[in-house]
Amino acid sequence: MMERTFVMIKPDGVGRGLVGECIRRFEQRGLVLLAIKMQCLSVERAALHYKEHEGKPFYEGLIAFITSGPTLQMVWEGNDAVAQVRKMNGATNCLEAGPGAIRGDFGLSMQKNLIHASDSRETAAREIGLYFSDEEIVSTKSLCPEWLC
Repeated sequence: MMERTFVMIKPDGVGRGLVGECIRRFEQRGLVLLAIKMQCLSVERAALHYKEHEGKPFYEGLIAFITSGPTLQMVWEGNDAVAQVRKMNGATNCLEAGPGAIRGDFGLSMQKNLIHASDSRETAAREIGLYFSDEEIVSTKSLCPEWLC
C-alpha cells in the first residue's frame, strides 16, 4: 500500500555529513522524496515531537540532544513506506541494529543513532503535519513517469 512517512536526520547525522548517504539509501530503495527542510528545532517544537515521552527518565536528554544542532526533516512516499524506512533505519539502539541498516552502519549510541522515523501511519500523519504544510509537500502526480524508469 502506498503511504507517506516522516523521517528526521538528527544533529549527529547532519553534523557527521551523513545526510546524503541516508537520502541515497531511501532513493535506491524506490521511495520518493516529497518534502525536505533543514532547521534547528526549538525546545517547544521538540516537546511537541516527543510528547509521548514526556515524564520518562530520558526525556530531558532527548530534548537537549535534538535541539543541539540542525536537523533535516523529510516526507517520503512508497509502498509500505513506514515499515520500509523503519527496517532500513534498524533498531533504536544502534548496537542492536544489524549491518546494512543506517543505525547499524553509522550509529554510535542509543541517543546518537542518526535518524528518526515514524512508527505508524498515524504517527507519520501527526509528524508530517508538525513540520510541513500541505503546500510544502510535492505530489507524486507532478513527477513525470519517464523519470522513474
